[in-house]
Amino acid sequence: MVSVEKVPNLDVLIDQASSRFVDTVAEIVNSDDGGVHGDGIARVVFTGGGAGIKLLSRLVRAKTLDWSRIHVFFGDERNVPVYDPESNEGQARYALLNHVHIPEANIHGYRAGSTTLEDAAENYARAIEQFAPQGFDLHLMGMGPDGHINSLFPHSKQLAERDQLVVAVKDSPKPPAERITLALPAVARAREVWLLVSGSEKAPAAHQLIAGTVSDEWPVTLIPELADTVLFITEDAATSPEI
Repeated sequence: MVSVEKVPNLDVLIDQASSRFVDTVAEIVNSDDGGVHGDGIARVVFTGGGAGIKLLSRLVRAKTLDWSRIHVFFGDERNVPVYDPESNEGQARYALLNHVHIPEANIHGYRAGSTTLEDAAENYARAIEQFAPQGFDLHLMGMGPDGHINSLFPHSKQLAERDQLVVAVKDSPKPPAERITLALPAVARAREVWLLVSGSEKAPAAHQLIAGTVSDEWPVTLIPELADTVLFITEDAATSPEI
């Protein structure tokens, strides 16, 4: 099932998503038994991309969040060091994590660029099993014009993965070619997935999602089969009458 939150523009999308993020996470961390693990610790997957990073930048203002009770993961990562401008973790640190009081031990990055892609994927899967064995409270997610999510692209072999939580990508059609990504079994562990979609170029993929298509041609359409999904979408991306 997809719940649609249609908004006029990206600024309003960020306003609504950030407010809802604060309310959702605060409810978890302000309770001793909150969250999917029942321990009052929120486990959240961050996303890169324009909307994703804008959302993180906005969360710097959220003074009421207790970041010591939040564990951060990443949907995917390019095979670059964290200080590289293309690193999702690096961008998240610059936009948010360097500006809040979150323990370094609560930030779970892929450590890309320091080992092989396969080893990085295995290490990250072990980190998930250690720090989020029951799954994630929230998985923030962007979407490409082709409907790709994380680094799971149309008709890619990674979409067929049904066991591994994390997989290596060596032939991404979107540069850089080498990446590491959460696979669909990890996405299925999320209580909720929030899709942040803005831009007229995203309209065809958004139409497929809302229409109920389920196809490897549009990876985003696989998400509602796995987790409760909230689509935050701007008017320019919502050109179909079904939206």
